[in-house]
Amino acid sequence: MKKLFSKIKSVKGELSFAGDKSISHRAIFFSSMSKGKSRIQNLSLSEDVKSTKKIFEQLGVKFSYHNSELIIEGKGKTGFNAPKNFLDCGNSGTTVRLLSGLLIAQNFSSTLIGDESLSKRPMQRVIEPLQLMCGKIESTNSNLPLTIFPGNKLKNIEYTLPVASAQVKSAVLIAGLHIQDDTKVIEKFITRDHTERMLALPIENRDNHKIILSSEKYYPEPKDYFIPGDVSSSAFFIVLTLLSENSVVLIRDVSLNPTRTGFIEILKHMNAKILIDNVRYSSNEPYGDILVKSSDLKNIVIENDIIPNIIDEIPILSVAGVFAEGSFEIRNCKELRYKESDRIKSICENLKMLGLEVQEYDDGFSIDGEIKNASATFNSFGDHRIAMAFSVLAMLVGNNSSVEGIECVSISNPKFFEQVESING
Repeated sequence: MKKLFSKIKSVKGELSFAGDKSISHRAIFFSSMSKGKSRIQNLSLSEDVKSTKKIFEQLGVKFSYHNSELIIEGKGKTGFNAPKNFLDCGNSGTTVRLLSGLLIAQNFSSTLIGDESLSKRPMQRVIEPLQLMCGKIESTNSNLPLTIFPGNKLKNIEYTLPVASAQVKSAVLIAGLHIQDDTKVIEKFITRDHTERMLALPIENRDNHKIILSSEKYYPEPKDYFIPGDVSSSAFFIVLTLLSENSVVLIRDVSLNPTRTGFIEILKHMNAKILIDNVRYSSNEPYGDILVKSSDLKNIVIENDIIPNIIDEIPILSVAGVFAEGSFEIRNCKELRYKESDRIKSICENLKMLGLEVQEYDDGFSIDGEIKNASATFNSFGDHRIAMAFSVLAMLVGNNSSVEGIECVSISNPKFFEQVESING
């Protein structure tokens, strides 16, 4: 599906978002793993989270709704049912990788599949540590499908992540919850820490490498969750507001986890007018309000150590870079090539349509020059973050720019275009 865009002159109003996708996944996991009844408020509406929920239904977990709350009757450590069919993870890398850590501890076989995009994403990074824990996993060329067999008693490990991956880290920690002795994960770069926060895992060596311990004494218990708004979804509206004239938008009750707000810090250093207020906590997760105003942005040097914490926001940061003073460059983000699309290639191909000077590198890209073609047709490449980032760019340049394949926004934010209209001044 192709969508045409007219130029948006200004945006004004308030927004709130359905629950953060990463936290929502984990709330379903930990509620399903606990023995008893848990409740979740403000669950993500994304297709990815629906994939996680559907799989746990196949494993025998009961879900029901009371008003706006999702009620989950967890099966406990050994209560899951053997699935009768393949477990379809859709487009969700979080689902397949975290589920692998849980399923290696079960007494039945299961096979994980996904859509065409997910089936191309690398799985060896999660297979390797789980096999070191004595998990029995088979794959074809380290891609989906993954078949997991009941194995011998799992073994605790100390594992240094070769790549910055919160999904791999969480898979190892979830497997470690089924082992009496401590499992340790060492990170060279700090990644999203939702798993550690929600399970209240102890952490050592915060100032250098981080070691997270996980054992059966931290196995989740039933509880009530409030999921803060999805901060990654807010990024598109923050950049739209910053780059639109005479604009101001207030975003309420959004996640402010410091491993997720690196893009806000970058935008602030680019001279963005962003104010954070009313900070509270739920399940050890900070959240609050973000006030955004029109700003004249200037491009800056983006340091390597922040890359793991802005990896999902690089597409929309590149849009900010197009309109900011000076040239935009980002390196050491090769991980972008292994997302829902090759995001380095996707970003570069789309930006070249504007007549910009774009240089693609193996691990990043640079942007310079002025927009020469304001009537471009961008390609989403079936990638929700590319679709939303270039929809924002199309709104800023106007002139009947368009985006092909915009339906994929439902993977993370099915209300994206509805929310744009709600603040269109």
